[in-house]
Amino acid sequence: MLLKGKTVMVTGGSSGIGQAIAIGAAREGADVAFSYWGSDEGALKTKEAILETGQKALAISGDVALPESAISFVQETVEVLGKVDVFVSNAGICPFHSFLDMPAEIFERTMRVNLHGAYYMVQAAANQMVAQKTGGSIIAISSISALVGGEYQTHYTPTKAGLLSLMQSTAIALGKHNIRCNAILPGTIETEINRDDLADASKRSYMEARTPLGRLGKPEDLVGPAVFLASDMSQYVTGASLLVDGGMFVNLQ
Repeated sequence: MLLKGKTVMVTGGSSGIGQAIAIGAAREGADVAFSYWGSDEGALKTKEAILETGQKALAISGDVALPESAISFVQETVEVLGKVDVFVSNAGICPFHSFLDMPAEIFERTMRVNLHGAYYMVQAAANQMVAQKTGGSIIAISSISALVGGEYQTHYTPTKAGLLSLMQSTAIALGKHNIRCNAILPGTIETEINRDDLADASKRSYMEARTPLGRLGKPEDLVGPAVFLASDMSQYVTGASLLVDGGMFVNLQ
């Protein structure tokens, strides 16, 4: 029960990594508010799993790309759950596309969701934490893509590098308020984002072979690292980045 008594907010909580972290936080004793966009079925699954742990759950539908969504998400969380102790910026998209003919609308939408949306959400959560005067933890789900390139991800990798940089800068800006800001960098995790890409058997085998632990990641693999950074066990950790990639990044051979 490492998060007992805490209130955790997660964006993109209806599937994948966000869903796993939201449920995992509840199992560690936290009340959880999560946002989602599109999948009511997935949101209901997350909410029911949280309630089964005996913790409170709040599901809020909203587009993180809109600045006003950040303010309303925080306000509703405080109205229902009373406070914000931990914020996890997870929501993101990655519509794979080649660089030379990248449609402006795909590039712009990816930037608005992954980077602009995260910025406004982090800002709103931080302002609430500052008002509470009790400190807090902010975690951004960046990616191994913040450190390496991707032929069909030229619109995506800059957003993940931006999230890593945002956590480094906000760690400095918010340290005086005892708010810690850290980034998690997942490797290849099996989620809806890359389901079609990994349907290619040869591509899947290649990615598995590049991973020293011999398998692709699961959303649940991110729960432990997120709980650690959310909990008081990491009270002197800020501005850090944690690779959760099965060793893929260091495997150059």
